[in-house]
Formats: sequence, structure tokens, C-alpha cells
Amino acid sequence: MIGNSNKHNTDINNLNVTIIGLGKSGEGAANLAHFLGASVFVSDASFNLDIRKRSNSLESIGIEVEIGNHSNKIFDGELWVISPGVSQNSPVVKEAKSKGISVISEIEFASWYADYPIVSVTGSNGKTTTVNLINKMCNTNSFNPILGGNVGTAFSDIILNDLKNKPNNRIYILEISSFQLEHIFSFKPFISVFLNITPDHLDRYSSMSEYVKAKLEMVRNQNEKDHIVFNLDDTILNKKLRNLKPQTHGFSIEKKNQTMFNVNATKICTDENIELIDLEELSLPGKHNLSNALAAATVSRLIGIPNHQIKKIMSNFSGVEHRLEYVMEIEGVSYYNDSKATNLDSVKVALDSFDQNILLLMGGKDKGGNFVDIIPHFKDKVKKIITFGQARDKISIALRDVVRLKKVNDLRDAVEFCHLNAVPGDIVLLSPGCASFDQFSNFEKRGFEFKKLVKEIATA
Repeated sequence: MIGNSNKHNTDINNLNVTIIGLGKSGEGAANLAHFLGASVFVSDASFNLDIRKRSNSLESIGIEVEIGNHSNKIFDGELWVISPGVSQNSPVVKEAKSKGISVISEIEFASWYADYPIVSVTGSNGKTTTVNLINKMCNTNSFNPILGGNVGTAFSDIILNDLKNKPNNRIYILEISSFQLEHIFSFKPFISVFLNITPDHLDRYSSMSEYVKAKLEMVRNQNEKDHIVFNLDDTILNKKLRNLKPQTHGFSIEKKNQTMFNVNATKICTDENIELIDLEELSLPGKHNLSNALAAATVSRLIGIPNHQIKKIMSNFSGVEHRLEYVMEIEGVSYYNDSKATNLDSVKVALDSFDQNILLLMGGKDKGGNFVDIIPHFKDKVKKIITFGQARDKISIALRDVVRLKKVNDLRDAVEFCHLNAVPGDIVLLSPGCASFDQFSNFEKRGFEFKKLVKEIATA
């Protein structure tokens, strides 16, 4: 088996464990802690339908839950497991630390019981596409990968299932956000993957350097037997990921040295100058997806996946939901769901993927980005921007001198406006450039709502 496990078998039987935050990772952590014999208390200061459903599910197996507030009972916990949405600067987190309570992230907690190697992927953009590529490339007779973390299934849920069922040849393929890395202590991937670092989450971090520092926490526990795969074309990563204990491997569209795969004008070749795949055979268009594919291929080579399997997935993989996802055409107007674009660099990628008239839907919860930065990517192809949600005024003020704008209340109003005003040949593109949390619990629900609204128009 490749690599080594993260497991250290920490015994939490009869330990008082507090779970802060009842998203999917909080629910997963609660179920895992309960299975391991801990006395579990779950607390979430917010209240919505999803949280209520999760609360009911946990209470049905005897786990105590409070929602809508944090009572003093949270401080009875000897160990806290916090969800990614809970900031390290949250007053309750600071108070817990001041009382000497151990505070860890959900991925840290789950990793304590991981019997198999971890491949963790982070970056400002491209994470979801890349982990899906790696997962499919590694799905062979020799390996049994499973996808989780910030996408799909919570890591705690995966670990709980594996503790019960004892699979063979498992590899954990995890999408990791900076939020999940804020409270790690022993979390140690066999392979850490860094795709890029661009401005993001500046509503949570005081500076770009603080954001970069949070991302780089992923390598803190790796040793000389572990690996780092990183983007040689990224200036920050090139500077930060040098002279470290783990073995480092670069991937690049532009550079030919020290990479396992090289790109020329028409082909991707191996470092032995053997053709892997013609660029025209790649199923996902765009330079960003080429970079993601090279990252996935490099990881797969390290794991021992043969070239023919890597090529097969590169040519067949059709992309992931909510990332430049084609929805349908209605009366000559094409609708695309890019709800996963929660930062401005993702919006830039989306705009660069089209060369015709775009009605761009932007808005949601502002993450501190500078909306002026996307202007160079308009290139006379953005007909109008429809802004919605909490950030609509900020977007409108930033862009009002360069593009026609329409402010609406919510996503439904934005889609209806496009339906009434778009003409054949137009593209209606949901690429929000903002988080979803003002009106939706996550970007997936925002994307599903967009697709539902479009289908309602089609069937009206």
C-alpha cells in the first residue's frame, strides 16, 4: 500500500466532546464521536430547516443538541470539534481556548482514526475539479479511493463508515479549504496538493499573508516520506514551497523542467518524452482545466496509476456540477450554472471561457474581494450584470462606470429579468463571485435553485 496512515487511535470513550456548528461536517463529527463512546453535546447558534433536520437526526440516537444559541454547557466539553464555518476568531472559540479546552477542526478529528493514506487538495480555485479527476484516475483494481472533505461527504462520515466496514486499499481524496486547516495539530497527508493561491476569504482573514499562512498549514506535519505537488506557475507557491522536508513535485503549463508531464503546442508528454494525450482530446476546455489535469496526473503517477488510465480520465471526464455547468438552451439563450464561483478569480475564468454576449448574474455574501479586478475580462462581451443579494450594492458601485447594471433582490428576480431581456445568441451565466450564505446555506443549493428556476421558464 502506498504511503502511511494518519491514525493514532486517540481514545475518547467517556470523554465530554462539544461539537460547535451543525453543518454536514458537524453532524459527521457528532456521529463519529458518539460511535467512539464519547459523551457528545452539539451546539449551533443559528437556526434553519437544515439544522433542525440534522438536530432531529442526532437526537434520535441519543445525542444532546441545542440550536439557536450557545449555552454555558458548551464549556463542559474537554475537547471541542468545530465546523469550518466557525471562525478561529469567534468569541466562543477564544473563550474555550482561554479555559484550556482543546479546539480542533473536523478534518483533524476524523484523521485520528484514518487507517489509510490521505491525498489533500487545496487552492483558491480548481479544487473540486481536481479532486474529482484524482478520484476517477485512482479508481482501479489496485486502489479504492473515496472523495470527501469540503466536497461530497464529510471526512468524519467516511471514517465512521470505514471503521464499520473495513475496506481494502482505501485512499482518501480530500478537498480542503483554509477554514478546515485553522485548527489542525497532527493532520498529515501523504500527498498535499496546492493548485494556486489568489485573493479569497479576505472577509475572514485580515490580510493576504494570513490567508496564505492558513493554506500552508497543510504541510506542517509532513515528513521526508510524504509528497507536495504544487503549481510552478503560481508565484506565491513557487516561493513558499521550497526547501521543505517532504518530496516536492511541480506541475506547469509553461515550464518543462522538474515536472512529470510537459505541455507543448499540441500535446501533453511524459518526462520521458512519450506522448500521453493530444490537447484536442481533453474533455475539459481552458488553461485552468489543463492545469488541474496536470495536477491530478502528477498525483496519480506518484500513487502508481498507469498512463493509460490517466489518459482515459483526461479524455472522458465531463466536469463537476455547479462549475461552468451547461443547464439548457431556451429560445436561443444558453444558461450556465457556475455557482461554485465564490471568488473573483473563478468569475474571471468563467468570463474567459466565452466569447459572446453574456448576461452575468453576480451577488451573494461579500467576501472582501475587489470587484474592479474583473473588468479586464469583460472584453466587450458582457452585455449586462444583474446583481442580487447582500453584495449587490457594492458590485454595482464598483462596476457602474464600465457596464450596464440591473439590481434585483434575489436569484429568482435575476433569472426572470434575464428571461425577459435576453435575445437569441445570449449567454446567461450565474457566476456570483460571492459566498452563498446571505440567501442559501451553500453554493450547491444556490446552483440547484438556479437550475430549477431555469427549468421552470422552459416548462412555463
